[in-house]
Amino acid sequence: MSWSELRAALDALPAPHAALVLVASLVLASLSRVFIRRVLGRFAARTRTRIDDDLIEIVGPPLSGSIVLAGCWYASTNLDLPEAPAYVTAGILATLAVMWWGFAAERASEIVLDALSEAHDMAALVQPRTLPVFKIASRALVLGGSLYFLLLAWDIDPTAWVASAGIVGIAVGFAAKDTLANLFAGVFIIADTPYKLGDYLVMGTGERGRVTEIGFRSTRILTRDDIEIIIPNAEMANARIVNESGGPHERERIRCKVGVAYGSDIDEVERILLEIARIPKDVVLDNPNLSPRVRLRELGSSSLDFELMLWIEKPEHRGRVRSEILGMVYKRFREAGIVIPFNQLDVTLVRGEG
Repeated sequence: MSWSELRAALDALPAPHAALVLVASLVLASLSRVFIRRVLGRFAARTRTRIDDDLIEIVGPPLSGSIVLAGCWYASTNLDLPEAPAYVTAGILATLAVMWWGFAAERASEIVLDALSEAHDMAALVQPRTLPVFKIASRALVLGGSLYFLLLAWDIDPTAWVASAGIVGIAVGFAAKDTLANLFAGVFIIADTPYKLGDYLVMGTGERGRVTEIGFRSTRILTRDDIEIIIPNAEMANARIVNESGGPHERERIRCKVGVAYGSDIDEVERILLEIARIPKDVVLDNPNLSPRVRLRELGSSSLDFELMLWIEKPEHRGRVRSEILGMVYKRFREAGIVIPFNQLDVTLVRGEG
């Protein structure tokens, strides 16, 4: 129903005095404030959460104000104003009501989103890191709804405007499809959290580094060479990523394969390897379940193949710890007379006749 149809329906009713309508609206607005504060306010005070108290406080002023505006509008319809002043008056009053409720809706959405971000069990997507995204979306939704009702308040058909906005949106979407793809991928990365700030990642292309920033357009990774790699979020969302910091802790197990010649004392080999494993400072030794272990993996074609397994505190220490352990293995085996076999090629020269 348009404003003109509503006005015609009200004109058919007995018209009270304009002053009486204004007084009645003021009294009704006062009663609504009393009801909200004393009845709903007391009921909300008994709950454990603060959300209902804040929402009641937000809804009260626009509700009582809308009652007064409705009284002013109804009183203006009984003053037999010319068509143009009546149109302007109704539009101004409706605009004030829409703006009042728009600001209230924006504040209410922020309160609800803040509460959901603190209660992780209620909404998994609304988290402190994704909160700005949802706040921007809620503001855009409130703004769009307010503009729609403002057009209705001034008897403007919003269909053409909505269609034009849709065409413009499609054109902008095609022009900025890569940017939008990165934007949506960034939102999903922040919401789904396949990785977070500080995680150590290994990309499918071989790059390794720690995540320093997750933006809406790209993710920044700092390698061990202090080189920053900027990867678009659309590529991160579709790439195969190994998160070495994922799981219950950041510790990582490394494996060092060592081969010794047949005839070596395997007990001595195991003892030396376990002693070496306890020397590097980054090896985990405080947890018995993560203590270093040695396994004889295979009786190879030319060697006894052992594997030393140990845990380190951080993934980025893997290369240095492996280098340190392999260097000590070579020195200790050489001192103990343990031979590390290696492939050899014997060349025999045959002297020809003459």
